Amino acid sequence: MLPSDLPAADAGVDAPAPDATAAYAPGAEAPRAQVNTPASTAEPKARRRRHLPWFIAVVAILAGSGLFLSGFALGALRASTPGTPLADRQAFEPFWDTYNSIQSDYALDPVDRKTLIEGAIRGMINALGDPFSQYLSPTDFQTTLESLAGTFSGIGATIPATTISTNASCTTLGSDCTLVVSSVIQGAPADRAGVLPGDRIVSIDGISLVGSVADAVAKIRGPKGTTVVLGIERGGSSSPISISIVRDIVVQKEVQTRSLAGGTVGYVQLLGFSDSSARDFATAVKADVAAGQTHLIVDLRGNLGGYITAAQAVASQFLDSGVVFYEQGADGAQVATDATPGGAATDPRIKVVVLIDGNTASASEIVAGALQAHGRALLIGSQSYGKGTIQAFQQLSDDSGGFRLTIAKWLTPNKVWIHHVGLTPDIPVAVPANTPAGMDPVLDRALQVLAATTGATGLLERAA
Repeated sequence: MLPSDLPAADAGVDAPAPDATAAYAPGAEAPRAQVNTPASTAEPKARRRRHLPWFIAVVAILAGSGLFLSGFALGALRASTPGTPLADRQAFEPFWDTYNSIQSDYALDPVDRKTLIEGAIRGMINALGDPFSQYLSPTDFQTTLESLAGTFSGIGATIPATTISTNASCTTLGSDCTLVVSSVIQGAPADRAGVLPGDRIVSIDGISLVGSVADAVAKIRGPKGTTVVLGIERGGSSSPISISIVRDIVVQKEVQTRSLAGGTVGYVQLLGFSDSSARDFATAVKADVAAGQTHLIVDLRGNLGGYITAAQAVASQFLDSGVVFYEQGADGAQVATDATPGGAATDPRIKVVVLIDGNTASASEIVAGALQAHGRALLIGSQSYGKGTIQAFQQLSDDSGGFRLTIAKWLTPNKVWIHHVGLTPDIPVAVPANTPAGMDPVLDRALQVLAATTGATGLLERAA
């Protein structure tokens, strides 16, 4: 879930993360942070056994205030060891020397202690070199949690970061990496202002885009009623156009359904992994099965992730038992999260294909990887993003915001870590850059594959 405003997140930017969101839940609960968080389903065993202070795990890819998740947890942190621990005093002497010198000797503007502390926290996390671990200001912390819940203040567009030369995902804006609108929520501010899928964003409030994707997405987001001006290149236009958008509260509809191939194929698109989207997804699949559908398409393209519990629930619609994913924490132990019995489409006579692309990330990859590993579905499309880590959110005391921190790796049921690699589709489908609007080669190939399996005993044996 990041997305979803993350590297390639919703600018709503309506993300991801990321991973994260891609987002989700754990352990013996600590007192809940003072934020509104969705109630979770049964939490992963790994989170119950470790990280007791954490309590909401997410899987998505978040960047800035975006969503691109692949596992997250939420908790409230209260200092349990005030001061510097005795064993660390010598190591921390340079830190305290610097802090004390600034407090006593800095000769320019007055020093705000809270600003220094927040900067120190930011520096520690940045030193990890992990794009999915990040300090969040109080505003960004709240905005990110709202994104994970599917409601946020923004423009209502999904805007992944994409390379111009290869159309692959990227994380640092520059000459070959830009923000491209992949979808716009109907009725949202971006839609009302005339933003279209395929628009390339080249500036925000008159400033060209370079550097952090997270920073750019954060600038597009903002409080309800405020205005952002996007510089957009569209089609073959030689000069950008400016579109002024008044931000508003956006509610992301994360599950979309339709009937294809003359009513013989059920199609369910999942755009995020929140608790509500998992319930809506289960309802949609159940309705397709009740209507007699024996061919289902699950579209996870552009889905940046979300809650781990939501990923488990979605995969369990097709898996009656078995491992959905393994979680490996700092102690190196690998703990399995299993499917929950009772899913609507676990009958092997129901043929399933899953559509993936370069912005299928985190929680989406957990689901796609589990169905592929168990031979329950074919993956069709292009290589997925490759986010194999789980983050946790912690809220800091004294209104100091919070942070997300990578606390575990996740592995497929075959114990494969797909980080920076992604999932390889069973049936690769290349989508030309000049594909006309309304054409979908990946969906067309999925329909061909399902048509070829009519009357077959197994999907894999007929879909070469």
